[in-house]
Amino acid sequence: MEVQIVTTPTTPARITTADIRDMKQRGDKIVMMTAYDYPTARLVDEAGVDMILVGDTLGMVVLGYDSTLPVTMEDMIHHTKAVVRGTQHAMVVGDMPFMSYQTGWQDAMKNAARFLQETNCGAVKLEGGVRSAETVQRLVEAGIPVVGHIGLTPQSVNQVGGWKVQGKTPAAAVQLMHDAQALEQAGAFAIVLELVPAPLAALLTERLSIPTIGIGAGVGCDGQVQVFHDLLGMYDKFVPKHAGRYANIGEQIRDAVARYTADVRAGSFPTPKHSFKMDPAALAELSPRQETNIQRRHALGLDA
Repeated sequence: MEVQIVTTPTTPARITTADIRDMKQRGDKIVMMTAYDYPTARLVDEAGVDMILVGDTLGMVVLGYDSTLPVTMEDMIHHTKAVVRGTQHAMVVGDMPFMSYQTGWQDAMKNAARFLQETNCGAVKLEGGVRSAETVQRLVEAGIPVVGHIGLTPQSVNQVGGWKVQGKTPAAAVQLMHDAQALEQAGAFAIVLELVPAPLAALLTERLSIPTIGIGAGVGCDGQVQVFHDLLGMYDKFVPKHAGRYANIGEQIRDAVARYTADVRAGSFPTPKHSFKMDPAALAELSPRQETNIQRRHALGLDA
């Protein structure tokens, strides 16, 4: 008798920190993208990205703030939970919001632990190089994977004087090198380089044993990260020079809603295709006289 073996589709394994490190060693480019909710996370995950960052950029592109500074831990936990539920393969990284780690490694430990315990994300990201190295080391020693972030650090935008490229002078470039090395030595498994001159980012990538993920840092990085809303044209209040535009979904959404609005006002939506039928005999029972009889019988308990 022939035995048939039935196989069922297997869910791809969740990407780990070891996988990310191995990608650098093999020379495979790392793809990271932001997501902030369940449906977006599903689409991004199914598209095959390696890492999903639940960035504090949600303050601007989702919550409507002018910067990332008002974003709270509660905001980040709420959105990261949704993203994790929408993914199966990509590593999900939760962004540590402003003042969730700058006040000392003890606060950082508590808040980073919340990320992993309450959302089941795979890692956290925090800004700063040398100044954040001790915090990164403490978190890593406690078993919390950390992605570093240097160059333009949005949570310090007021201090650095705006959205400016970092590391353009010899002194600033040396400082960035020290920042990157400090994060590597502290145990970060990857570093985001934001608004760093491409030649400098390529040099940092060459000298580090851990992957670099660029945003406005040129093609020489080990990977790239983009904001979902920038990529698809869904946020036009501020469009960075480094933003890749692969679609104009925002315009399509406006057009679709405008056509829907016009159809409703013209009485052409909904159509019979979007409506539900009813037995004419049942509808006839709702004539004024029959309706009164039905109510009377119901009150007397005669319909039981």
